[in-house]
Amino acid sequence: MEDLDQSGTMLKDPTPPDYVCDTEWKARVDLAACYRLLAHFGMADTIYGHATARVPGSPNEFLINPYGMMFEEVTASSLVKVDHSGLPVDGVTSVNAAGFVIHSAIHDARPEVDCVIHTHTRAGVALSCLAEGLLPINQFALEFSEKVRYHDYEGIALDLDEQKRLVADLGDSHTLVLRNHGMLSCAHTIPGAFYLFYYMEQAAKVQMDVMASNGRIVTPSEAVQKHTASQYASAFDPVRTGVRGWPAMLRLLDRRNPGYDQ
Repeated sequence: MEDLDQSGTMLKDPTPPDYVCDTEWKARVDLAACYRLLAHFGMADTIYGHATARVPGSPNEFLINPYGMMFEEVTASSLVKVDHSGLPVDGVTSVNAAGFVIHSAIHDARPEVDCVIHTHTRAGVALSCLAEGLLPINQFALEFSEKVRYHDYEGIALDLDEQKRLVADLGDSHTLVLRNHGMLSCAHTIPGAFYLFYYMEQAAKVQMDVMASNGRIVTPSEAVQKHTASQYASAFDPVRTGVRGWPAMLRLLDRRNPGYDQ
C-alpha cells in the first residue's frame, strides 16, 4: 500500500513482520535507509560510526547497527534494539560500546531528540582538526556557523565520565564538531538528522577544498552572515527539517541499493 506525504509525494507503506508494531517498523525502515544513504554519499567509515533512533513508544530503547555490518548492508530487520547502557534488548547481537557512549548521552539529555548520527568522514575529521573550526565562508556553512558547537578530544569514547562534558558542549544545538574525531548531528526525526549531517559535510568539504587551493578567501560580511543565519533559522522546524526531501532519498535507494526495508 502507498500513501501521500504532505508534499504530495508517493510514499511506501512497508509491511512490518508480526513481531514489530507499525511505528517501530517505520523507524527501522527509515534508519536502515539513513545508513545506506550515508554509505551512498561517502559518509561511512567501514563498520564504524552510528546512526541511532529512539524506538517509538519506548523512550528508553534505541535502534542501532549491529557491530561488523557495513552501512550499505543494513536492513530494517538487522537493526539491534538496545537500552540506555547499550545492552541488546532482544538477543545478544554485538554493538559498538564506544559509539553508544556518545549516542546514549545525547538521547538521555535531550528527550526531544529521536535520532543521532555520528561518523568519521574525511572532510569532517579534517575540519575537526582545525583550531578555527567551521568558517562562515559558504552558504552551506552559514546554516550552521552560529549553531555548531565543539567538544574537545578525550580519546576513544569509552569513558562514561565524558558523557556529561559532551552533553554540556552540545547544549541545545543540533550539530557538534568532535575535535580530532569527526562530526555529529541530532534531530527530532531521522530525515532531519540526515539532512543536518549531509549539509555539515558539504560545508566541511567546501572549506577544506578552498583552504587547499591557497587562494584568497572571500568571507561574507558579518551583517550578511547574521542575515543568512536568520534566514535559515526562520525556516528551521525541528519536526519538518529534512522531511520534504526524504521521499526522494528513498527513491534514490530503491534505484541504487534496494532492500533496506527488509
